[in-house]
Amino acid sequence: MSVRLLYLIVIRVCGWLVLLGRPAASKDAELLVLRHEVAALPRTRPRPRLDWAGRPPVSAEIAALTGRLATENHGWGTSGSRVSC
Repeated sequence: MSVRLLYLIVIRVCGWLVLLGRPAASKDAELLVLRHEVAALPRTRPRPRLDWAGRPPVSAEIAALTGRLATENHGWGTSGSRVSC
């Protein structure tokens, strides 16, 4: 455990030393590339649109069952409630 921690610390310090030794132009170029990647990401993977019509209807049996469970279990859905098996 301590050897792994020491290894991770040495690797992190070496990484920082490498960053300190790099010229400012190199750091600026890396920032520009990363900003471009972040800007291009939404174009390649757009967020899915929510479609209320795509949700299947709940059967009457399931609706009745959840209603019965809610009335029988007064603590159901409240924070801090525990489920006992």
